[in-house]
Amino acid sequence: MHTPTIVVAADGTEPGRAAVLWAAAEAHRTNLPLTVVHVLDWDWSTSRYDFGGNRFETARRLAEGVAAAAAREAREAVPDITVYTEVVIGNPAAQIIIASEHAELLVLGHRGAGGFAGLRLGSVSQRVAVHTHSPVVVVRGRPGEPTGPIAVGVDDSPHADHVLETAFTAARRHGTGLVAVRSYLPVYLGRLPVTEVRTPDQDEAERAKVIEQLAPWRTKYTDVPVEILISHDSAAAVLTGVSHGAQLVIVGSHGHGVITGTLLGSTGLQLLHHADCPVLIVRRPTRREQRRQPTAESPL
Repeated sequence: MHTPTIVVAADGTEPGRAAVLWAAAEAHRTNLPLTVVHVLDWDWSTSRYDFGGNRFETARRLAEGVAAAAAREAREAVPDITVYTEVVIGNPAAQIIIASEHAELLVLGHRGAGGFAGLRLGSVSQRVAVHTHSPVVVVRGRPGEPTGPIAVGVDDSPHADHVLETAFTAARRHGTGLVAVRSYLPVYLGRLPVTEVRTPDQDEAERAKVIEQLAPWRTKYTDVPVEILISHDSAAAVLTGVSHGAQLVIVGSHGHGVITGTLLGSTGLQLLHHADCPVLIVRRPTRREQRRQPTAESPL
């Protein structure tokens, strides 16, 4: 049996450092240990030409130093958390995905050591976010720990309640409010762009649906203030705009890719490229987890 832990990928970069600090704070909020994972990107197929064997030992010591430095920084930032380190060897994305199998939460920086300065999202971070086994936070946006409410995308998917439960729980832990964002395209046959059309009746009907959807969670989390935002814009555009004043954006994973394990839909992917605060992608719960889903009357 594996001990529940928050896993953070550390690579010695500034985005990686931001991820470590965010993960350390989250470990404190959740009372979970933190596991700092660093991947030594080593190609065994070419290393056979290293006849002296010194290159690997040097690389391994450097990798252990990166992990130790990240763990030290996490302890200095949040002294009362338990921190473990782990150095694994192989392809970074593949090894981080493997590490996510037993993580309560996986935390990544938005770009790694191999990225170009102009890239909004690194290839490793994107691949991991798409295929992770656990919920994943990609730390990006404005520097420092952002403040403000938590924003959550509300839709009609079968797993919407799982996303809302995550959002309300996070808002309570962070001691902040929740902005519930509902995006929809109104029925309109005119020539103006849909986003410029006033449809008060349809907007009110959508708001009523969101109020009903939120009702059991607002009853359960009476200490979490909630604001509802209805928009005709795309969910990604609205949530990106809200992210400039939020400390965390939460969305579900609604990918329907042909590759087994693909979890991320277009809204999540756009947020990982453009949001101005950390983004939490809530994966679909397994059948076993679905059987444990609480009702409005039962405790977590």
